[in-house]
Amino acid sequence: MKKGIFLILSIVLLSCTDKSSAVLTVTVKNNLDFDRAFETVEVDVTKIDLERKSLEVVNAQTNEVLISQTVYSDIEGKTNKTILFQPAIAANSEVTYNINLVEEKQIDSSLIRCYSRFVPERTDDYAWENNRVAFRTFGPVAQKMVEEGVKGGTLTSGIDAWLKRVEYPIINKWYARGVIEKGAYHKDIGEGLDNFHVGVSRGVGGVAVKTDSTYAVSKNFTAWKTITNGPIRTSFILDYADWDVNGNVIKERKHISLDYGQNLTKYRVELSGTEHVSIGLTLHKQDGEVTTNASEGWMSYWEPFDDSDLGQGVVLNDKEGLVDFEKYITDKKDESNLYVQSKVSEIIEYYAGFGWKKSGQFITKTDWNNYLSHFSRCVDNPLQVIVKTSLK
Repeated sequence: MKKGIFLILSIVLLSCTDKSSAVLTVTVKNNLDFDRAFETVEVDVTKIDLERKSLEVVNAQTNEVLISQTVYSDIEGKTNKTILFQPAIAANSEVTYNINLVEEKQIDSSLIRCYSRFVPERTDDYAWENNRVAFRTFGPVAQKMVEEGVKGGTLTSGIDAWLKRVEYPIINKWYARGVIEKGAYHKDIGEGLDNFHVGVSRGVGGVAVKTDSTYAVSKNFTAWKTITNGPIRTSFILDYADWDVNGNVIKERKHISLDYGQNLTKYRVELSGTEHVSIGLTLHKQDGEVTTNASEGWMSYWEPFDDSDLGQGVVLNDKEGLVDFEKYITDKKDESNLYVQSKVSEIIEYYAGFGWKKSGQFITKTDWNNYLSHFSRCVDNPLQVIVKTSLK
């Protein structure tokens, strides 16, 4: 983790902005007994007129500018604006920031580390990444190919992991290699590779609904919408066709985001037609070690993986909704998964991701499990954000 901390501090810039340009002040408090970084603060700036202007976040004490990202979203036909930034806050302390209105700035493309896109050149994947991890999942064309017996299709709503071991973006590079040489990204040339098999499993955090002694799942996504890419966050929406569980119609929509410096993707899933949902991690060869922690709401699977080790994990947002864990083993190909079952009332939020030993981020199962425990504590105790309007 120290490597990532150095990266974000190294790209902090000195501000020459006059304090009189501040339109908001934001005080961020850390009430936990450890230092915190790579947690995203979100401030609503919808009421601020940004015509030919940009916003920057400045440490009020040091005048340093933090990297930030302004996100536009449509809610009920109205455009909302949110500014994102990631403060570094020492244990049991607070820092105040000014949000300044400045001359319009172009986004530095070299700082876009959180990135996602639809990938039509590889059938119809949707892929996303940040500086630590990468993922993909599969669309309707890939599903149709399987259903029609066409070679090369994929039928799954599971989440595939791309094991990168560099901090710069690799999605476009790997897909470009794949166009020139089929399956090229299955070879590691120094950046990592795709050697994670998802099949019909849940992969890293796919959902399922338990029915009797088995699990029902959706098929591939049917539609997508990219919301934002940038230095702090990538986010998008995936829609799924209605699916059936013992006569109950399940409706599913995933709001997915991945922030800088984190190994876990956030899922906010709209799910109707069931009172319980299960989130799964594939067990692959079933030769790994399972850890579950009900009080902190997380589960982990640490497994030998080719010439390295791999940790997968899920952290629930709502710990009170947790029902049970199950290590589900079956003879059916790719259907053995580790599940956490939770109550759901229209929406469930959780985080799912991985840590690859070969990336140097996590060396042991203990390292990985400690990360999940730490992450869970931060989810339960978010940074306290106090916003005050114009200083003028």
